[in-house]
Amino acid sequence: PQHKCGNQKSCPQNYFAFKIISGAANVVGPSICFDDLVLMSSVKNNIGRGLNIALVNGTTGQLLKTDAFDMYSG
Repeated sequence: PQHKCGNQKSCPQNYFAFKIISGAANVVGPSICFDDLVLMSSVKNNIGRGLNIALVNGTTGQLLKTDAFDMYSG
């Protein structure tokens, strides 16, 4: 069976599935999937160098904001 965000098993009821991939240099970009919806990825063109963060309402699962913080340039 296929599970949300490509995980190996399903989450219990009333829990959200998520998957975070950190990426590998300039070869594979980072991505964030939440409840089977890709929130950030190179395809969506909303990731950046450094820390990529998605703020999600923990009760509803609604995406509130995404941003990237460049730790290299300060």
